[in-house]
Amino acid sequence: MPTSSVTLTSRRRLPGLRAADVRRDAVRLLALLGVDGELSIALIGDAEMHVLNRDYRGKDRSTDVLAFALREGENAGIHPDVLGDVVISVDTAARQAAARDATLADEVRVLLAHGILHLLGYDHERSPAEARRMFGKQRALLAKLARA
Repeated sequence: MPTSSVTLTSRRRLPGLRAADVRRDAVRLLALLGVDGELSIALIGDAEMHVLNRDYRGKDRSTDVLAFALREGENAGIHPDVLGDVVISVDTAARQAAARDATLADEVRVLLAHGILHLLGYDHERSPAEARRMFGKQRALLAKLARA
């Protein structure tokens, strides 16, 4: 069974969200995927997310989740055991949770799974077929996590 190292930084706290639970979910998601490696998670606010989204994706607005994969690109082979970073805006997650009548913890769990899949090479923006593949994998993964 894979063993992963998960580091979590929380710069934004909201009621109903415990950093220890997010970290535990990340470890379980990686195990369900059969992935071994180091993962960093940052829980931040919209203002900081806006800057990251603008600087790294050229989109001048906040977003819910960003993934910075370290297993791809020109430096991919340097540290193959490092998956990368998943950055979640808890402000956006809270709004999305309220809109779909879910808990903040549930929404963060969805965004975490989404971000991890991006780190593993899934990309819903590539094509409609890839979007179906990624979101299908995400739904299956979250269903397994709920049963675990």
